Amino acid sequence: MSSTTLSSSPPLFSTPSVEPPQPPIPGDPSSFAHPHDVPDTEQTELLSVSWNQDYGCFAAGTSHGFRIYNCQPFKETFRRDLKTGGFKIVEMLFRCNILALVGGDSNSYYPPNKVIIWDDHQSRCIGEFAFRSDVRAVKLRRDRIVVVLEHKIYVYSFMDLKLLHQIETLANPRGLCCLSHQSNTSVLACPGLQRGQVRVEHFGLNMMKLINAHDSHIACFTLTFDGLLLATASTKGTLIRIFNTMDGTRLQEVRRGADRADIYSIALSPNVQWLAVSSDKGTIHIFSLRVRVFGEDSSSQQSFIQGPAMFHQNSSSSLDTLISPSTGANPGSSLSFMRGVLPKYFSSEWSFAQFHLPEDTHFIAAFGSQNTVIVVGMDGSFYRCSFDPVHGGEMLQQEYVRFLKTDSKPR
Repeated sequence: MSSTTLSSSPPLFSTPSVEPPQPPIPGDPSSFAHPHDVPDTEQTELLSVSWNQDYGCFAAGTSHGFRIYNCQPFKETFRRDLKTGGFKIVEMLFRCNILALVGGDSNSYYPPNKVIIWDDHQSRCIGEFAFRSDVRAVKLRRDRIVVVLEHKIYVYSFMDLKLLHQIETLANPRGLCCLSHQSNTSVLACPGLQRGQVRVEHFGLNMMKLINAHDSHIACFTLTFDGLLLATASTKGTLIRIFNTMDGTRLQEVRRGADRADIYSIALSPNVQWLAVSSDKGTIHIFSLRVRVFGEDSSSQQSFIQGPAMFHQNSSSSLDTLISPSTGANPGSSLSFMRGVLPKYFSSEWSFAQFHLPEDTHFIAAFGSQNTVIVVGMDGSFYRCSFDPVHGGEMLQQEYVRFLKTDSKPR
């Protein structure tokens, strides 16, 4: 059950001004602190970090509001501070002025069961959604707003905030949901109603596909920009699988490790040549993919943002499997020649490159430009590292920034 409001409420956030800040009105819940009034000390807790859709920026929800950071070059773009508490969800829409915000548990004015659609250019709320239970995630694309609750997903039109679809899911406390972002495909992936199952909605084709990805519960997944490929991991955290979302075919399987792990993020490179995985084990693993979206212009990050060349989506022939001669392959066991005789473990594809980080800190990883990986941690850290696309091995750290000094516990 939900309610939707197109709002004309007064501004919620303090905006930059050349005038000296005025003292807050006593009892006014929308009063914001001037950025310098909330110092970077242990009193500012990091509640969440999340990438925008092209991984060029990330948003940090804090106990006092939120901050937006640019990745290349790294810099804080802006921040908004609130006196009544912070935001546990801050979802960007590329680099535009629209954000979706969900208050943290301690926010006395914006509860965790309400989604605020915030226009930072106008410095005001332009819409809101209220629910009977806490919001687990919000996902945006240029024409849709998707709100994820623990057992249900609501899909709204961005134009008029009208409800378009409702999807029942298995218990989804992580708020797992992913959207395609190419203008001529409209794909949503979410947990199905059975353990280990992913439901893929191709809204533009009026088609739904159920993919039985794992035996255990789903822990993490991601889509390519066009939504044609899905990468998944389970709560066991040992294997990552790549599927064709059109027919559900498994295209490749790679192994993160032998021990159980909590998978924090999965990312696919813009050219669908590499896959990155982060987990509570503290290692970022890079895998070489044999899967290609045929006809995709993979020459640059810009082509990814604009959208790769498309083709007819009416069959799985859209996807082609090949091995690129210009890059290295994932290492396998020396006993892989006995595939089918020894247990599956011995024929696994292992990671091509690795980067080691502190264990038990929640890190999310994504691909930057020119064989680089960018990493953001819940300890307030940002890393940029590079990998050798031919030989792999240990990645090289290129940049480290402590963007927020915090005593946040590992999440």
